[in-house]
Amino acid sequence: MQRVAFLIYDDFQMLDLTGPHEVFSFTGRYECVVVAPRAGLVRSSGGLSVHAPHGVADFPPGTVDTLVVVGGNGVDQARHDPALLGWVSAVARKARRLTSVCSGVILLAAAGLLDGCRVTTHWGREEQLRAEFPELVVDSDPIFIRDGRVWTSAGVTAGMDLALALVEADHGRETAHKAARELVLFLRRPGSQSQFSVPLWSAPPASDPIRAVLASIQADPGARHSIADLAADSGLSVRHLQRRFSAEVGVPPAAYVERVRIEAARRALAEGDEPVATLARRLGFGTGETLRRAFHRNVGVAPSDYRARFQGMKEFA
Repeated sequence: MQRVAFLIYDDFQMLDLTGPHEVFSFTGRYECVVVAPRAGLVRSSGGLSVHAPHGVADFPPGTVDTLVVVGGNGVDQARHDPALLGWVSAVARKARRLTSVCSGVILLAAAGLLDGCRVTTHWGREEQLRAEFPELVVDSDPIFIRDGRVWTSAGVTAGMDLALALVEADHGRETAHKAARELVLFLRRPGSQSQFSVPLWSAPPASDPIRAVLASIQADPGARHSIADLAADSGLSVRHLQRRFSAEVGVPPAAYVERVRIEAARRALAEGDEPVATLARRLGFGTGETLRRAFHRNVGVAPSDYRARFQGMKEFA
């Protein structure tokens, strides 16, 4: 039976542990063990505690098939624990797979195990991961990523998507599908993190002319926002505006306009029943097909799928 070791620490995210643990346990094909810096009760970020039967000092690294490093706010403290990092490195030398949920990737990176790897994490941790570990290739959009024997996943419930993928890789689609049906999960969730996150994708502008342009776009996303119109709003020449806008905001004017319109469309789809074609005209996309293409490019799903998913959530709120 394959042994899956879940590594937790003070202030870990409970669902990062229990979600994947349930997936593996349901199959009956894995031995799931919980390991912590020290054996005993370990408090999660939500206040619930889990009893870890094993501390890293008394758990033999060579017995682990798959390591799952759980995420949580406590990872920023745990990554500075030399004994913990030493144990993770020892496990990595012999384990078949290294995996992480959410911010657990930070601990793997701190142990020096991910240099050059393509990884993902919760979209809210993307900038930290890029800044602190420039040797990684960070892509926060996928639900999970496999790079060789390293598997990393996005935030919280994405750990269950990751676990299902690992089960499928080990024991086939039928076993994974059975677990997904029992746990009422997608075997493969449609879309990506973009459908759930509202990222801070632009920097705050430094100058009044660019702030005025942003205010104009945000006040009425569907208005005519050609580069000539935006230049008039800023009091700058077209060429000067393009250069200043890209330097201060981080994206060109046209890209910014599209993203603001996409955010407006997301809100409208989640909150109302306006037809896609009508919404497209109101928000400046022109046609429903143009909106569909832009929405899929930015969010990863079709507008109709997005509406069905998030209006369905409202029914249970």
